[in-house]
Amino acid sequence: MTARRPNIVFLLSDDHAAHAIGTYGSVVNRTPHIDAVAASGVRLDNLFATNSLCSPSRASILTGTYSHVNGVTTLDTFIDASQPTFVTALREAGYRTAFVGKWHMGQGSSDGVDHDPQGFDRWDALIDQGEYHDPRFLSRDGLRVEPGYATDRITDLAIDWVESLDDSGSDAPWCVLVWHKAPHRPWEPDAAHAGLHAADGPLGGTPIPVPATFTDDLTGRSDTARRAAMRVADHLTAEDLKQPVPQGLSPDEEALWKYQRYMEDYLACVASVDDNVGRLTSWLADRGELDDTIVIYSSDQGFFLGDHGWFDKRFMYEESIRMPFVLSYPRAVAPGQGLDRIVTNVDIAATLLEAAGIEVPERMQGRSFWGDLTSPAGAPRDRETEGFYYRYWMHDDGSHQVGAHYGYRTHRYTLIFFYNDGLGLPGCSDRRFAQEWELYDLDADPEELVNVADDPAYAAVRDELEARLWLAQHELGDEPHPDQPVPRLIADGTRTP
Repeated sequence: MTARRPNIVFLLSDDHAAHAIGTYGSVVNRTPHIDAVAASGVRLDNLFATNSLCSPSRASILTGTYSHVNGVTTLDTFIDASQPTFVTALREAGYRTAFVGKWHMGQGSSDGVDHDPQGFDRWDALIDQGEYHDPRFLSRDGLRVEPGYATDRITDLAIDWVESLDDSGSDAPWCVLVWHKAPHRPWEPDAAHAGLHAADGPLGGTPIPVPATFTDDLTGRSDTARRAAMRVADHLTAEDLKQPVPQGLSPDEEALWKYQRYMEDYLACVASVDDNVGRLTSWLADRGELDDTIVIYSSDQGFFLGDHGWFDKRFMYEESIRMPFVLSYPRAVAPGQGLDRIVTNVDIAATLLEAAGIEVPERMQGRSFWGDLTSPAGAPRDRETEGFYYRYWMHDDGSHQVGAHYGYRTHRYTLIFFYNDGLGLPGCSDRRFAQEWELYDLDADPEELVNVADDPAYAAVRDELEARLWLAQHELGDEPHPDQPVPRLIADGTRTP
């Protein structure tokens, strides 16, 4: 008898930082339903985005490839939706497939390329970033407005689609991607959760804890970091804050007031997402399908929640690149696990295909970590050799002014090269800013406050990481920046591809 193939519910939120989830140690909120998924399965502690932006991360999740391969390097480079994805592979293998929510990788056609979702039996995509209230959806049937709150309506539409399969007479497995807009800026809660964390709200009464690095003046960091326009104190807008700043506050008091306003709405949006995770898992349990369904909750990247005084993401720093990822599948994954192996968003596609018993297409660059979840004591590993390659392409985009950079991250170290020009952006060759290096020792400095790139005590570490960065680029088919010097260990033949 052939083993039953799992159904798949893949919930993805937008900009939900791991450190705003209970199972990851949040001190600012509670997420009981997401935590329950982790408790009944596994929490991944070191899953990272390889390009911390919404559109590129979503493309990497779908295609199992890096940005330079799938072509979605920035918010302005849209996906060629005809390329293979894990969803097209599932569908070809007999799965019924659907997408509901935030696509954000282009819509319609341009230059003969179709950007709308492909490989889905049914798709309902928000328009661009989407609206929180009365959102517009595009499907094959055209454009329509769905009255209500986006997080609720996305969940409703996903449930409706699966229930519509009941009359088909087929017992083929199904996969539905439930990709939320929340908690993306401008953080508009629904009526049920608005004011949840306000001073006079149900969870108010004491201020939301402020990160230890909130007042970081970025001393010792690169000019690139200091130039970024994403400070809570300076760059939140009237639309973000939704009410006037009180008069008579000192600069420090004003910064703290803005932080509280920002976090109140952000966490209220998260609370709605968490409630809807609970709706979906309860619905699966009521149908008797929870044991036979892979349930995933993740976010497309991390987010700064006042850390280093910032909001947003983009940088190759911990709060920005770390993705939450919890998974349950009672039939094959033991409960209560934690996995600290370094994996990335590029690895998710291969993992889901292995879980479904489907051969991983050769084009996919990711490595499946399914065996780590189903046989955690199985394959031996060497933490010293684990690491991943990161590249952010969207230089000085006019909003947050984060310089283009790439780097290599191991369990202990993060090495970053800010090459600071627009190579990779159409028509842009901006070379106004100097190249810069940063290196952080995460054991000694987990908050990444001390750049040791030019510290003689770390010279050998930097040499090794520069070589590993170069080798990773070679292996993945990406090109080093022309101004990046050849690493010493590569030049002298100590390390070779």
